[in-house]
Amino acid sequence: MSSSARIPDEHAVNLVDPTAYADGRIHDTYAWLRANNPFGRAEIEGFEPFWVATRHADILEISRQNALFHNGDKATVISTKEADAAVRAMMGGSPHLVRSLVQMDAPDHPKYRALTQAWFMPPNIKGLEDRIRGIARRAVDKMAATGGECDFVREVALGYPLHVIMEILGVPEEDEPRMLTLTQELFGAADPELARDGGAKRDIASLMRDGVIADFYAYFTRMSADRRANPRDDVATVIANSTIDGQPISELEAMSYYMIVATAGHDTTSSSTAGALWGLATHPAEFAKVKADPSLIPGLVDESIRWISPVKTFMRSATEATEFAGRHLAKDDWMMLCYASGNRDEAVFDDPAAFRIDRKPNRHLAFGYGAHLCLGQHLAKMEMRVLWEELLPRLDSVELNGEPKQSLATFVNGPKTLPIRFKMH
Repeated sequence: MSSSARIPDEHAVNLVDPTAYADGRIHDTYAWLRANNPFGRAEIEGFEPFWVATRHADILEISRQNALFHNGDKATVISTKEADAAVRAMMGGSPHLVRSLVQMDAPDHPKYRALTQAWFMPPNIKGLEDRIRGIARRAVDKMAATGGECDFVREVALGYPLHVIMEILGVPEEDEPRMLTLTQELFGAADPELARDGGAKRDIASLMRDGVIADFYAYFTRMSADRRANPRDDVATVIANSTIDGQPISELEAMSYYMIVATAGHDTTSSSTAGALWGLATHPAEFAKVKADPSLIPGLVDESIRWISPVKTFMRSATEATEFAGRHLAKDDWMMLCYASGNRDEAVFDDPAAFRIDRKPNRHLAFGYGAHLCLGQHLAKMEMRVLWEELLPRLDSVELNGEPKQSLATFVNGPKTLPIRFKMH
Protein backbone atom coordinates (compact mmCIF):
# COMPACT_ATOMS: atom_id res chain seq x y z
CA MET A 1 0.00 0.00 0.00
CA SER A 2 1.40 3.39 -0.94
CA SER A 3 1.71 5.86 1.92
CA SER A 4 -0.49 8.33 0.00
CA ALA A 5 -3.49 6.06 0.59
CA ARG A 6 -3.41 6.48 4.35
CA ILE A 7 -5.89 9.00 5.76
CA PRO A 8 -4.28 11.40 8.28
CA ASP A 9 -5.12 10.43 11.86
CA GLU A 10 -6.98 13.68 12.63
CA HIS A 11 -9.51 12.82 9.90
CA ALA A 12 -9.53 9.04 10.33
CA VAL A 13 -10.56 9.23 13.99
CA ASN A 14 -13.66 11.29 13.13
CA LEU A 15 -14.95 8.43 10.96
CA VAL A 16 -15.39 6.24 14.05
CA ASP A 17 -16.25 8.95 16.60
CA PRO A 18 -20.03 9.26 17.25
CA THR A 19 -19.60 12.81 18.58
CA ALA A 20 -18.20 13.93 15.18
CA TYR A 21 -21.50 12.88 13.58
CA ALA A 22 -23.52 14.63 16.29
CA ASP A 23 -21.74 18.00 16.08
CA GLY A 24 -21.23 18.03 12.31
CA ARG A 25 -17.40 17.78 12.32
CA ILE A 26 -17.77 14.71 10.12
CA HIS A 27 -18.72 16.99 7.22
CA ASP A 28 -15.38 18.82 7.50
CA THR A 29 -13.61 15.46 7.35
CA TYR A 30 -15.72 14.37 4.37
CA ALA A 31 -14.95 17.62 2.50
CA TRP A 32 -11.22 17.18 3.14
CA LEU A 33 -11.31 13.56 1.98
CA ARG A 34 -13.27 14.31 -1.22
CA ALA A 35 -10.70 16.98 -2.11
CA ASN A 36 -7.52 15.19 -1.03
CA ASN A 37 -8.00 11.44 -0.60
CA PRO A 38 -11.44 10.35 -1.86
CA PHE A 39 -10.73 6.62 -1.58
CA GLY A 40 -8.24 6.46 1.26
CA ARG A 41 -7.43 3.96 3.96
CA ALA A 42 -8.16 4.53 7.64
CA GLU A 43 -5.78 2.93 10.12
CA ILE A 44 -7.12 3.49 13.61
CA GLU A 45 -6.01 1.77 16.80
CA GLY A 46 -8.46 -0.95 17.82
CA PHE A 47 -10.07 -1.21 14.37
CA GLU A 48 -9.28 -3.37 11.37
CA PRO A 49 -8.00 -1.00 8.63
CA PHE A 50 -10.71 0.00 6.15
CA TRP A 51 -11.03 1.91 2.88
CA VAL A 52 -13.25 5.00 2.86
CA ALA A 53 -15.38 5.94 -0.16
CA THR A 54 -16.44 9.59 0.04
CA ARG A 55 -17.23 10.43 -3.61
CA HIS A 56 -20.71 10.01 -5.07
CA ALA A 57 -19.40 8.13 -8.13
CA ASP A 58 -17.33 5.66 -6.08
CA ILE A 59 -20.21 4.89 -3.69
CA LEU A 60 -22.48 4.25 -6.70
CA GLU A 61 -19.90 1.97 -8.33
CA ILE A 62 -19.29 -0.11 -5.19
CA SER A 63 -23.05 -0.40 -4.62
CA ARG A 64 -23.56 -1.52 -8.22
CA GLN A 65 -20.99 -4.33 -8.06
CA ASN A 66 -22.73 -6.66 -5.62
CA ALA A 67 -20.71 -9.74 -6.56
CA LEU A 68 -17.36 -7.99 -6.04
CA PHE A 69 -18.32 -6.05 -2.90
CA HIS A 70 -20.31 -8.07 -0.38
CA ASN A 71 -22.48 -6.97 2.54
CA GLY A 72 -22.51 -10.18 4.51
CA ASP A 73 -18.93 -11.42 4.78
CA LYS A 74 -17.92 -8.91 7.46
CA ALA A 75 -19.71 -6.55 9.85
CA THR A 76 -22.01 -4.16 7.96
CA VAL A 77 -21.53 -1.38 10.54
CA ILE A 78 -18.17 -0.10 11.73
CA SER A 79 -17.09 -1.81 14.92
CA THR A 80 -13.90 -2.39 16.88
CA LYS A 81 -11.85 -5.58 16.63
CA GLU A 82 -12.90 -6.36 20.21
CA ALA A 83 -16.62 -5.89 19.45
CA ASP A 84 -16.33 -7.96 16.28
CA ALA A 85 -14.69 -10.81 18.20
CA ALA A 86 -17.43 -10.63 20.86
CA VAL A 87 -20.20 -10.81 18.23
CA ARG A 88 -18.53 -13.74 16.45
CA ALA A 89 -18.15 -15.57 19.78
CA MET A 90 -21.86 -15.06 20.53
CA MET A 91 -23.06 -15.87 17.00
CA GLY A 92 -21.08 -19.01 16.21
CA GLY A 93 -18.55 -17.23 14.00
CA SER A 94 -20.93 -14.86 12.21
CA PRO A 95 -20.03 -11.14 12.35
CA HIS A 96 -23.76 -10.23 12.59
CA LEU A 97 -26.07 -10.05 15.61
CA VAL A 98 -28.99 -10.16 13.19
CA ARG A 99 -29.39 -11.51 9.67
CA SER A 100 -31.67 -9.13 7.82
CA LEU A 101 -31.67 -8.01 4.18
CA VAL A 102 -28.80 -5.65 5.03
CA GLN A 103 -26.51 -8.55 5.98
CA MET A 104 -27.38 -10.72 2.97
CA ASP A 105 -25.88 -11.17 -0.49
CA ALA A 106 -27.13 -13.14 -3.49
CA PRO A 107 -28.60 -15.72 -3.76
CA ASP A 108 -30.34 -15.18 -0.38
CA HIS A 109 -30.85 -11.42 -0.61
CA PRO A 110 -33.23 -11.33 -3.62
CA LYS A 111 -35.27 -14.26 -2.26
CA TYR A 112 -35.79 -12.64 1.16
CA ARG A 113 -36.40 -9.21 -0.33
CA ALA A 114 -39.15 -10.65 -2.53
CA LEU A 115 -41.12 -11.82 0.54
CA THR A 116 -42.31 -8.32 1.48
CA GLN A 117 -41.41 -6.26 -1.56
CA ALA A 118 -44.99 -5.99 -2.86
CA TRP A 119 -46.05 -4.37 0.42
CA PHE A 120 -43.67 -1.46 -0.15
CA MET A 121 -44.16 -0.87 -3.88
CA PRO A 122 -46.15 2.14 -5.19
CA PRO A 123 -49.39 0.25 -6.08
CA ASN A 124 -49.79 -0.99 -2.50
CA ILE A 125 -48.54 2.21 -0.89
CA LYS A 126 -51.09 4.21 -2.90
CA GLY A 127 -53.84 2.18 -1.27
CA LEU A 128 -52.55 3.24 2.15
CA GLU A 129 -52.50 6.96 1.43
CA ASP A 130 -55.88 7.77 3.00
CA ARG A 131 -54.95 5.95 6.23
CA ILE A 132 -51.58 7.71 6.30
CA ARG A 133 -53.24 11.09 5.73
CA GLY A 134 -55.47 10.49 8.75
CA ILE A 135 -52.39 9.75 10.87
CA ALA A 136 -50.69 12.90 9.50
CA ARG A 137 -53.70 15.06 10.38
CA ARG A 138 -53.65 13.80 13.96
CA ALA A 139 -49.92 14.58 14.16
CA VAL A 140 -50.53 18.13 12.90
CA ASP A 141 -53.40 18.63 15.38
CA LYS A 142 -51.11 17.42 18.17
CA MET A 143 -48.49 19.99 17.16
CA ALA A 144 -51.12 22.76 17.04
CA ALA A 145 -52.28 21.81 20.52
CA THR A 146 -48.84 22.58 22.00
CA GLY A 147 -49.64 26.27 21.68
CA GLY A 148 -46.80 27.56 19.53
CA GLU A 149 -43.70 26.00 21.09
CA CYS A 150 -42.58 22.39 21.00
CA ASP A 151 -39.78 19.95 20.39
CA PHE A 152 -40.71 18.92 16.84
CA VAL A 153 -38.77 15.66 17.14
CA ARG A 154 -40.67 14.54 20.22
CA GLU A 155 -44.10 15.86 19.26
CA VAL A 156 -44.26 15.00 15.54
CA ALA A 157 -41.19 13.53 13.85
CA LEU A 158 -40.84 10.45 16.07
CA GLY A 159 -44.46 9.43 16.48
CA TYR A 160 -45.85 9.96 12.99
CA PRO A 161 -43.70 7.54 10.93
CA LEU A 162 -43.63 5.14 13.88
CA HIS A 163 -47.43 4.88 13.84
CA VAL A 164 -47.49 4.38 10.05
CA ILE A 165 -44.98 1.51 9.97
CA MET A 166 -46.45 -0.18 13.05
CA GLU A 167 -49.88 -0.20 11.38
CA ILE A 168 -48.36 -1.84 8.29
CA LEU A 169 -46.34 -4.31 10.36
CA GLY A 170 -49.27 -5.10 12.65
CA VAL A 171 -47.98 -3.83 16.03
CA PRO A 172 -50.84 -2.47 18.21
CA GLU A 173 -50.76 1.24 19.02
CA GLU A 174 -50.27 0.65 22.76
CA ASP A 175 -46.93 -1.06 22.01
CA GLU A 176 -45.54 1.79 19.90
CA PRO A 177 -43.68 3.52 22.79
CA ARG A 178 -41.90 0.21 23.49
CA MET A 179 -40.85 -0.09 19.84
CA LEU A 180 -39.61 3.52 19.82
CA THR A 181 -37.49 2.98 22.94
CA LEU A 182 -35.99 -0.23 21.59
CA THR A 183 -35.18 1.43 18.25
CA GLN A 184 -33.45 4.34 19.98
CA GLU A 185 -31.49 1.92 22.18
CA LEU A 186 -30.45 -0.03 19.07
CA PHE A 187 -29.34 2.89 16.88
CA GLY A 188 -28.31 5.15 19.77
CA ALA A 189 -26.09 2.67 21.62
CA ALA A 190 -23.24 5.23 21.70
CA ASP A 191 -25.47 8.10 22.89
CA PRO A 192 -25.71 8.50 26.68
CA GLU A 193 -29.20 10.05 26.30
CA LEU A 194 -30.52 7.16 24.20
CA ALA A 195 -28.53 4.07 25.25
CA ARG A 196 -30.09 1.60 27.65
CA ASP A 197 -27.51 2.06 30.41
CA GLY A 198 -26.64 5.66 29.56
CA GLY A 199 -23.18 4.31 28.84
CA ALA A 200 -20.85 6.38 26.71
CA LYS A 201 -18.19 4.18 25.06
CA ARG A 202 -20.47 1.53 23.69
CA ASP A 203 -20.07 -1.12 21.05
CA ILE A 204 -22.42 -3.27 19.02
CA ALA A 205 -21.88 -6.36 21.17
CA SER A 206 -23.31 -4.47 24.15
CA LEU A 207 -26.72 -4.52 22.45
CA MET A 208 -26.79 -8.27 22.96
CA ARG A 209 -25.41 -8.13 26.49
CA ASP A 210 -27.91 -5.43 27.52
CA GLY A 211 -30.82 -7.40 26.20
CA VAL A 212 -31.94 -4.85 23.59
CA ILE A 213 -31.98 -7.45 20.83
CA ALA A 214 -33.34 -10.10 23.20
CA ASP A 215 -36.27 -7.77 23.95
CA PHE A 216 -37.01 -7.37 20.25
CA TYR A 217 -36.82 -11.15 19.83
CA ALA A 218 -39.15 -11.83 22.76
CA TYR A 219 -41.74 -9.40 21.41
CA PHE A 220 -41.66 -10.67 17.84
CA THR A 221 -41.55 -14.34 18.87
CA ARG A 222 -44.97 -13.84 20.49
CA MET A 223 -46.22 -11.93 17.45
CA SER A 224 -44.96 -14.63 15.08
CA ALA A 225 -46.78 -17.38 16.97
CA ASP A 226 -49.97 -15.31 16.92
CA ARG A 227 -49.78 -14.64 13.14
CA ARG A 228 -49.24 -18.31 12.37
CA ALA A 229 -52.35 -19.15 14.41
CA ASN A 230 -54.36 -16.06 13.35
CA PRO A 231 -53.17 -14.68 10.00
CA ARG A 232 -54.08 -11.06 9.20
CA ASP A 233 -53.52 -8.58 6.41
CA ASP A 234 -50.19 -7.25 7.69
CA VAL A 235 -46.46 -7.64 7.11
CA ALA A 236 -46.03 -9.63 10.36
CA THR A 237 -48.25 -12.35 8.89
CA VAL A 238 -46.12 -12.43 5.73
CA ILE A 239 -42.90 -12.84 7.76
CA ALA A 240 -44.36 -15.38 10.21
CA ASN A 241 -45.53 -17.66 7.41
CA SER A 242 -42.64 -17.17 4.97
CA THR A 243 -40.84 -19.98 3.22
CA ILE A 244 -37.67 -19.90 1.13
CA ASP A 245 -37.01 -22.79 -1.27
CA GLY A 246 -39.91 -24.67 0.34
CA GLN A 247 -38.60 -24.36 3.92
CA PRO A 248 -39.80 -21.98 6.68
CA ILE A 249 -37.26 -19.23 7.30
CA SER A 250 -35.17 -19.64 10.46
CA GLU A 251 -36.03 -17.93 13.74
CA LEU A 252 -32.93 -15.69 13.43
CA GLU A 253 -33.97 -14.58 9.95
CA ALA A 254 -37.62 -14.05 10.91
CA MET A 255 -36.69 -12.02 14.00
CA SER A 256 -34.16 -10.01 11.99
CA TYR A 257 -36.81 -9.27 9.37
CA TYR A 258 -39.24 -7.98 11.99
CA MET A 259 -36.48 -5.86 13.50
CA ILE A 260 -35.41 -4.16 10.29
CA VAL A 261 -39.02 -3.30 9.37
CA ALA A 262 -39.77 -2.14 12.93
CA THR A 263 -36.65 0.08 13.21
CA ALA A 264 -35.48 1.21 9.77
CA GLY A 265 -39.14 1.61 8.85
CA HIS A 266 -39.51 4.74 10.96
CA ASP A 267 -36.22 6.00 12.41
CA THR A 268 -34.73 7.29 9.17
CA THR A 269 -38.05 8.86 8.13
CA SER A 270 -38.24 10.59 11.52
CA SER A 271 -34.76 12.05 10.99
CA SER A 272 -35.55 13.32 7.49
CA THR A 273 -38.88 14.78 8.63
CA ALA A 274 -37.15 16.65 11.46
CA GLY A 275 -34.42 17.68 9.02
CA ALA A 276 -37.01 19.21 6.70
CA LEU A 277 -38.44 21.39 9.44
CA TRP A 278 -34.94 22.31 10.64
CA GLY A 279 -34.14 23.38 7.09
CA LEU A 280 -37.35 25.42 6.75
CA ALA A 281 -36.92 27.05 10.18
CA THR A 282 -33.40 28.22 9.30
CA HIS A 283 -34.08 29.11 5.64
CA PRO A 284 -37.11 31.46 5.65
CA ALA A 285 -36.92 31.99 1.87
CA GLU A 286 -37.30 28.24 1.28
CA PHE A 287 -40.25 28.15 3.71
CA ALA A 288 -41.91 31.02 1.82
CA LYS A 289 -41.29 29.23 -1.51
CA VAL A 290 -42.98 25.97 -0.52
CA LYS A 291 -45.81 27.80 1.29
CA ALA A 292 -46.56 29.66 -1.93
CA ASP A 293 -46.20 26.63 -4.19
CA PRO A 294 -47.19 23.20 -2.78
CA SER A 295 -45.92 21.52 -5.97
CA LEU A 296 -42.45 21.99 -4.43
CA ILE A 297 -43.27 19.55 -1.59
CA PRO A 298 -41.69 16.50 -3.33
CA GLY A 299 -38.53 18.60 -3.79
CA LEU A 300 -38.60 19.51 -0.08
CA VAL A 301 -38.85 15.81 0.75
CA ASP A 302 -35.87 14.83 -1.41
CA GLU A 303 -33.74 17.75 -0.28
CA SER A 304 -34.33 17.03 3.42
CA ILE A 305 -33.38 13.38 2.88
CA ARG A 306 -30.18 14.48 1.10
CA TRP A 307 -29.37 17.21 3.64
CA ILE A 308 -29.73 14.93 6.68
CA SER A 309 -28.71 11.58 5.07
CA PRO A 310 -29.87 9.55 8.11
CA VAL A 311 -27.91 6.40 7.16
CA LYS A 312 -24.39 7.76 7.38
CA THR A 313 -22.32 4.66 6.64
CA PHE A 314 -22.48 1.03 5.57
CA MET A 315 -19.55 -1.36 5.31
CA ARG A 316 -18.72 -3.70 2.43
CA SER A 317 -15.83 -6.11 1.78
CA ALA A 318 -14.03 -7.23 -1.37
CA THR A 319 -14.65 -10.81 -2.48
CA GLU A 320 -11.42 -10.87 -4.49
CA ALA A 321 -8.32 -8.75 -5.15
CA THR A 322 -9.17 -5.82 -7.41
CA GLU A 323 -8.20 -2.34 -8.49
CA PHE A 324 -10.60 0.40 -7.47
CA ALA A 325 -10.28 4.18 -7.72
CA GLY A 326 -6.57 3.82 -8.36
CA ARG A 327 -5.98 1.67 -5.27
CA HIS A 328 -5.15 -2.02 -5.00
CA LEU A 329 -7.60 -3.89 -2.78
CA ALA A 330 -6.87 -7.34 -1.41
CA LYS A 331 -9.52 -10.03 -0.96
CA ASP A 332 -11.50 -9.38 2.28
CA ASP A 333 -10.49 -5.71 2.45
CA TRP A 334 -13.17 -3.81 4.37
CA MET A 335 -14.59 -0.51 3.15
CA MET A 336 -16.89 2.23 4.44
CA LEU A 337 -19.44 3.86 2.14
CA CYS A 338 -20.05 7.42 3.38
CA TYR A 339 -23.50 8.31 2.03
CA ALA A 340 -23.64 11.71 3.73
CA SER A 341 -20.38 12.59 1.97
CA GLY A 342 -21.63 11.41 -1.43
CA ASN A 343 -24.72 13.55 -0.85
CA ARG A 344 -22.51 16.64 -0.48
CA ASP A 345 -20.14 15.87 -3.34
CA GLU A 346 -19.30 19.13 -5.11
CA ALA A 347 -18.95 17.23 -8.40
CA VAL A 348 -22.65 16.32 -8.28
CA PHE A 349 -24.38 18.99 -6.17
CA ASP A 350 -24.07 22.74 -6.66
CA ASP A 351 -23.49 24.45 -3.27
CA PRO A 352 -23.98 21.09 -1.51
CA ALA A 353 -24.17 22.40 2.07
CA ALA A 354 -27.14 24.64 1.17
CA PHE A 355 -30.74 23.58 1.82
CA ARG A 356 -32.58 24.17 -1.48
CA ILE A 357 -36.01 22.64 -1.94
CA ASP A 358 -36.04 23.21 -5.71
CA ARG A 359 -32.68 21.48 -6.28
CA LYS A 360 -32.81 19.74 -9.67
CA PRO A 361 -31.68 17.18 -10.39
CA ASN A 362 -31.29 15.79 -6.87
CA ARG A 363 -29.47 12.50 -7.36
CA HIS A 364 -28.92 11.80 -3.68
CA LEU A 365 -27.72 8.41 -2.42
CA ALA A 366 -29.59 8.37 0.87
CA PHE A 367 -31.57 5.23 -0.04
CA GLY A 368 -28.50 3.40 -1.32
CA TYR A 369 -28.21 2.02 -4.82
CA GLY A 370 -28.28 -1.29 -6.68
CA ALA A 371 -29.58 -4.50 -5.16
CA HIS A 372 -29.70 -3.00 -1.66
CA LEU A 373 -31.74 0.08 -2.61
CA CYS A 374 -33.97 0.82 0.40
CA LEU A 375 -37.12 -1.28 0.29
CA GLY A 376 -39.12 1.42 2.09
CA GLN A 377 -38.14 4.43 0.00
CA HIS A 378 -41.58 4.87 -1.64
CA LEU A 379 -43.35 4.67 1.72
CA ALA A 380 -40.92 7.11 3.35
CA LYS A 381 -41.34 9.69 0.59
CA MET A 382 -45.11 9.35 0.59
CA GLU A 383 -45.31 9.73 4.40
CA MET A 384 -43.25 12.89 4.29
CA ARG A 385 -45.16 14.33 1.32
CA VAL A 386 -48.52 13.72 3.03
CA LEU A 387 -47.33 15.30 6.30
CA TRP A 388 -46.20 18.48 4.54
CA GLU A 389 -49.42 18.61 2.53
CA GLU A 390 -51.31 18.63 5.84
CA LEU A 391 -48.94 20.83 7.88
CA LEU A 392 -47.76 23.59 5.53
CA PRO A 393 -51.21 25.10 4.74
CA ARG A 394 -51.73 25.60 8.50
CA LEU A 395 -48.19 26.69 9.41
CA ASP A 396 -47.83 30.50 9.19
CA SER A 397 -44.30 30.83 10.57
CA VAL A 398 -41.58 28.72 12.19
CA GLU A 399 -38.19 29.40 13.75
CA LEU A 400 -35.75 27.67 16.06
CA ASN A 401 -36.39 28.08 19.78
CA GLY A 402 -33.05 26.75 21.02
CA GLU A 403 -30.17 24.65 19.73
CA PRO A 404 -31.09 21.44 17.87
CA LYS A 405 -29.13 18.37 18.93
CA GLN A 406 -28.24 15.33 16.84
CA SER A 407 -27.75 11.77 18.07
CA LEU A 408 -24.30 10.32 18.69
CA ALA A 409 -23.98 7.51 16.16
CA THR A 410 -21.72 6.51 13.27
CA PHE A 411 -24.33 4.37 11.50
CA VAL A 412 -27.79 5.99 11.64
CA ASN A 413 -28.02 9.48 13.07
CA GLY A 414 -30.23 12.54 12.89
CA PRO A 415 -31.92 15.22 15.00
CA LYS A 416 -32.88 14.07 18.52
CA THR A 417 -34.22 17.44 19.68
CA LEU A 418 -35.52 20.30 17.54
CA PRO A 419 -36.99 23.10 19.69
CA ILE A 420 -39.20 25.39 17.58
CA ARG A 421 -41.48 28.39 17.94
CA PHE A 422 -44.31 28.63 15.41
CA LYS A 423 -47.67 30.11 14.50
CA MET A 424 -50.48 27.91 13.18
CA HIS A 425 -54.13 28.37 12.27
